[in-house]
Amino acid sequence: MRLTAQPLTTEAFAPFGEVLRAPDAPGRTYIDAALANRRAHAKPSLSLIFKEPTALPLASTTMERHLHSSQSFVPMDAGRWLVIVAPHGGDGGPDMTRARAFLAQPDQGVTFGADVWHHPFTVLDRPARFAIFMWKDGTNADDEFVQVAPFEVALP
Repeated sequence: MRLTAQPLTTEAFAPFGEVLRAPDAPGRTYIDAALANRRAHAKPSLSLIFKEPTALPLASTTMERHLHSSQSFVPMDAGRWLVIVAPHGGDGGPDMTRARAFLAQPDQGVTFGADVWHHPFTVLDRPARFAIFMWKDGTNADDEFVQVAPFEVALP
C-alpha cells in the first residue's frame, strides 16, 4: 500500500486530533481542549527529542497508539515532518486501508487524540528537535505498538 502525504490542515486532521500553530499576532492560543488524560494517577510527561531525517519514500510496518493519553508534538527546531494516522478497524487495530499521511511544516505541531493510531515520529529534510507532551504512569498501558502490512509514504 502506498500513501501520498497531503498538506497538514486543521480540517483534514480533525478526526485524529488538533493541529498546533503559534498565533500570527501578539497573544496566546490555548489548546487545552485537545489534551486528554484518561487515568487520574498518570503524571504529565514532557520530553525533548532529537531525530535524524528519514529518506522518502518511507517504508514501514509499525503503528502505535496511547490508549489513555493524548500526545503532542511541538517543533523546536525542525524542517518538514510526516504525520501518519489511521482510524480504528473492526478488530480495534489500525485500519490501514483508511490511513492518511500529512506533510507538516516546520511551524506546525499536532496533538494526537487519546487512542489514535499513528506512525512513530518521522522527520524529513534535516535533523529536528521537538517537545513531546503526554501523560504516563510507567506501565505497558502507556504505549502500544503493532505490526501492520507493509506500507509506503511518498510526497506528491
